[in-house]
Amino acid sequence: MDAADKLAQLRTLGFEDALPLAVSFEQVRLERDAVKVIGTRPALGTLVSVTVVASSPAQGETAIERAFAELDRLAAILSRYESTSALSALNEAGYLTGPPPELLRVLERALYYHALSRGAFDVTVKPVLDLLAARLPANPPTAGELKDAAALVGTEHVAVRRKAIRLERSGMGLTLDGIAKGHIVDRMADVLACHGMLRFLIDAGGDIRARGIKEPDRPWTVAVRGRSPGAFADVIGLRDGAVATSGGYERFYDPQRRFHHIVNPASGGSPDLAWSVSVVAPTALAADALATAVFVLGPDDGLRLIERLPDCAGFVVPAGGADRRSRRWSRFSIWQEEPIV
Repeated sequence: MDAADKLAQLRTLGFEDALPLAVSFEQVRLERDAVKVIGTRPALGTLVSVTVVASSPAQGETAIERAFAELDRLAAILSRYESTSALSALNEAGYLTGPPPELLRVLERALYYHALSRGAFDVTVKPVLDLLAARLPANPPTAGELKDAAALVGTEHVAVRRKAIRLERSGMGLTLDGIAKGHIVDRMADVLACHGMLRFLIDAGGDIRARGIKEPDRPWTVAVRGRSPGAFADVIGLRDGAVATSGGYERFYDPQRRFHHIVNPASGGSPDLAWSVSVVAPTALAADALATAVFVLGPDDGLRLIERLPDCAGFVVPAGGADRRSRRWSRFSIWQEEPIV
């Protein structure tokens, strides 16, 4: 088990990141007037890495530190693991007056992707996740208990207004795990750009946003994980865009891995038609939400959804059978062109 897996399990058990944490930096000289600066830090239940190509180490480190500061600011609003966050206050009381604009923005996009996916993406699955966390692995929930928890799921019962957010049914709760990390990565990208970074890659545990090129005539390369440990199903090149991967292997509640952190809103169960899903999109928020939706929908319906979106591409490692990809995936695949570096 690597460090990221250990962090994910601690977050599942309720442990929180101690903030602020120091960023670990390293530098690699590239062209004559450019240096690659890499900053890494535990955050958001995973390891977050920011790589920039800067004119000097000091310029790169300053930009990365500002990006992590933005991460901390947004996590304090959007994380369900932070007891003092705006999201936690909403879940505790069932309503929130004067919600932060960042929370409103993410919830508005969550409602959009809920409608786009015909309910497959749903941020109201927290009651199911709470049940799994409380009962597993020692005492698996019964089918009736899962059904009762799933009865509390329903985005249509979330009223989002500029002045207030209300959960209209007692016992409801929101989790932004399938969309907030993507939003945070996008905002980190904005901060890097504001500090003059034109070439960078942010990797927040599989939510990735890139800008520019890694080296002259070479895009940023991202490996798509295969079924076997250490194996890759594909390699893509990113210049200006994002990719996110969702999979049941990321966080699970029982040794048999029957219950994981992705929930089918209709049944309360864990989807099992796919092993992993990767989606390329213009923003990390879009890629994050769509990867979750496709995982819930399964390869057939999920890829049909992606085909409807002209700026997106999808790759599915199914539970069984050959890998599946959308028609536009070939625009990004460089498996035969680039080594993994």
